[in-house]
Amino acid sequence: MSFQTYIANIEAKTGKSAADFRKFAEEKGFTQNGQLATGVKVSTIVDWLKADFKLGHGHTMAIVALLKGSKGEDGG
Repeated sequence: MSFQTYIANIEAKTGKSAADFRKFAEEKGFTQNGQLATGVKVSTIVDWLKADFKLGHGHTMAIVALLKGSKGEDGG
């Protein structure tokens, strides 16, 4: 499954866009200036996404990649 397909499936399931997840992560202090904040563990973000949005592991890792800046909303 492509990165963009993961993002589309997440949006279909949650009603939240990639931009929404970036905003939520910033509000929670997980990111700063579009990158993961110093000291934030991936497992903390995964736990948050699973608990609050009922996402599976693959989907949470797609959001983590998005938050790390390694993937854009267009998949690149």
